[in-house]
Amino acid sequence: MKKASAPPGAASGRAPEGRPLALPLEHIDEDPLQPRSAENPGFTANSLAELAASIRLRGIKTPISVRHHPEWPGHYIINHGARRYRASRLAQLATIPGFIDDDYSETDQVVENLQRNELTAREIANYIGRELSKGLKRGQIASNISKSAAFVTQHAALLDLPEPIALAFNEGRVRDVTTVNELVTAYKSQPGEVAAWLREGEPEVTRSAVKLLRAFLGEKFGQDALPALEVEREAAALEATAAVAAGPGGEACRRWRCTGLVVLHRQREGILLLGRRPSAAGRAWVRQEDGVEVDIALAEVQAMKLLDAGE
Repeated sequence: MKKASAPPGAASGRAPEGRPLALPLEHIDEDPLQPRSAENPGFTANSLAELAASIRLRGIKTPISVRHHPEWPGHYIINHGARRYRASRLAQLATIPGFIDDDYSETDQVVENLQRNELTAREIANYIGRELSKGLKRGQIASNISKSAAFVTQHAALLDLPEPIALAFNEGRVRDVTTVNELVTAYKSQPGEVAAWLREGEPEVTRSAVKLLRAFLGEKFGQDALPALEVEREAAALEATAAVAAGPGGEACRRWRCTGLVVLHRQREGILLLGRRPSAAGRAWVRQEDGVEVDIALAEVQAMKLLDAGE
């Protein structure tokens, strides 16, 4: 069925005094190749409903950008502004303010969304994957989106993750790209330990939890799983937490429930005391649930989870 033509003013792309055009919503299509996926947090029902409520009250303050539809005269494809478009439909508006820009590419869309922090790590990785498949080098991609080569390398790594980490990433348990890359580093040295930790750990994998895991693996296996400076920082953070816990009302936390890495040793849980110097290489101090601190061999310990101070 042939689509209806747009009003003359909109079709001409002219607006008085440089103002945006009032584009009929029924003449606008979303870009099927836009970088944001259906799972993007900005496209959730609640997020769009909130934006629609705001639009009903105050209207659209920032015009969208569109380009002429290549097949349907008088119709447009969105360059950027898909959320505003969807919310305007929810608000039952007839038109939306917009500018026409036919010099617009997928890279422009990615840059626009990156500057607004509106792309997930997965969406960025998928875009980089498409550009790599076109034969572009990582340096070229980085230059095109005004990001560092390290940024592109980190996100490209998301395209080929080890299965346990890919599962956690796809389930949304870990979202931060730096955290994912630190998990990959740990997995390369001790895949079994990391896989078990992910399988038995918390629903959300945080960067601090992964740093503690890497420090634990480094001590347990005598490997440089985490740079010494980072281990010292984590230890200092744990000591600071213990110092706060030692204040008024902190006795219970000092004895047991302080933030740290929970480990399992001979069927008993305890907290690994990274801030306390071990008696020898391959050993560490663990505070057991009854408050007793024991010096144990790290080879006998399994990392369980990161313990919140509020638990």
